[in-house]
Amino acid sequence: MDKKHLHHLWRRVRPIKPIYFLAIALVFGLISVFALRQNNLDMIKLREAVYQADEANGDVEAALYNLREYVYAHMNTSLTSGNNAIYPPIQLKYRHERLIGAQAQNSSIENAKIYTDAQADCEKRFPAGLSGGGRIPCIQEYVAGRGVQTAEIPPALYQFDFVTPHWTPDLAGLSLIATVLFAGLAAFTFVSDRIIRSELRD
Repeated sequence: MDKKHLHHLWRRVRPIKPIYFLAIALVFGLISVFALRQNNLDMIKLREAVYQADEANGDVEAALYNLREYVYAHMNTSLTSGNNAIYPPIQLKYRHERLIGAQAQNSSIENAKIYTDAQADCEKRFPAGLSGGGRIPCIQEYVAGRGVQTAEIPPALYQFDFVTPHWTPDLAGLSLIATVLFAGLAAFTFVSDRIIRSELRD
C-alpha cells in the first residue's frame, strides 16, 4: 500500500479516537454491573416468596413458577451461594413436614379403628374374658395383619434447583455484549492508528 493511500486512510481514521469507544465501553460496563446486581436481588425476592409461601401453606406452585421463569431468563441468578450452601437450594421443608404429619395422623386414625374392630371381633370369638381364651393373641394377630404402616415421603419430591444460563438477552446480557464490542473497537482503532503512523514514518 503506497504512502499516499495510507495517508488518506489515516486522515479518515484519525478523527475516530479510541478514547470515545473506551468511554462508551465503560458506560455499558457499569450498566451491566448494575443490571447483574439487580437480577440477583430480584431472584432473592422471588426465592424468599417461595419460602414464605411454603411456611404459610400458600400458593407454592405459583411462587416456584415465577422463580423458575426468572432464573431461566436472567444472568447472575444462581440459587446457591458459597461452599456451605445447602443443595438443592430450594427445599420445601414445611410442606414436607405437613404431609408427613397428615399421613401420620391418618395412619393413627386407621390403626385406632382397626384396633377397635379387632377387640369386637376377638370378643365374639373369645368371650371368656380379656386374658382368657386367647383374646390378646387374637387382637395382636388381627392388628398385625391389618395395621396401616406410614409410607415414607421422599424429600427429593420437595427439593428444587434451577440453573441460570451463562448469557441471556436481558439488559445485563446486552450491555455486556456492548461493553465487549466497544472495547474491541477501542483496541482496533488504537492499534490501527499506531500501525498506520508507523508505516507513514518509514
